[in-house]
Amino acid sequence: MAAKAKPKPNPIPSVWARQQHEPDQPALSRTVIVREAIAMLDAEGIEALSMRKLAARLNAGATSLYRHVATKDELMELAVDEVAAEIHVPASHSPDWRAAVTEAAVSFRATALRHPWVSSVLGQAGLAYLGPNLMAFSERLAALFTATGFPEPGGAIDAVLSYTIGMSTTEAAWLTTVARSGETEAGFIARLLPAAQQAAASHDHLADSYQEAGAATEDPAEFREAKFRYALEIVLDGLALRLPH
Repeated sequence: MAAKAKPKPNPIPSVWARQQHEPDQPALSRTVIVREAIAMLDAEGIEALSMRKLAARLNAGATSLYRHVATKDELMELAVDEVAAEIHVPASHSPDWRAAVTEAAVSFRATALRHPWVSSVLGQAGLAYLGPNLMAFSERLAALFTATGFPEPGGAIDAVLSYTIGMSTTEAAWLTTVARSGETEAGFIARLLPAAQQAAASHDHLADSYQEAGAATEDPAEFREAKFRYALEIVLDGLALRLPH
């Protein structure tokens, strides 16, 4: 009896593992497609993005897009990696590791707020971390934390990124809510704050924090950044204890 043929393994579901086709029309390329997708994501959010709508914006047929990007998941991989190129990580020989890590975290946050959809899909974009820009970003962070002397640089990086991504995701969601209201951030807070203070009035510890939150109406952006940097300092204080003395 003849042996059964072994089933062929499924291809890796990632744009980085697939050969790119030659363009069928000179004006259309993967770069053009990804940049237009990012503009659409920034303006309308993930829910509005579809291959059909994107093709219409590019004055192309959906079939033409599929020659460059096989699925929407692949498109998200490419978009995430393209945006990652905007994140700045200082050189590994920086004299002050805390200042360098802070600069990287602040740059990540700023990028995430320019592109509010990014943080929420970092863990969902398939094998996005195989992309060249995210690889370079990860390599620069690894070089920085290794040069600083952390015995487990990967764990230290995870701590900083977990905090930064978590805060950026929450902040981006908040700003999206504000934008949909049609109000300024200060006006939105001013309208919401009395109800929040009333709800917290019977909770001793929360009541004080909501009273202090009134300062956010003066300069909301500065208030949010101060909160981000304060908690980041706490994370760095903890990491400093891990360095050999």
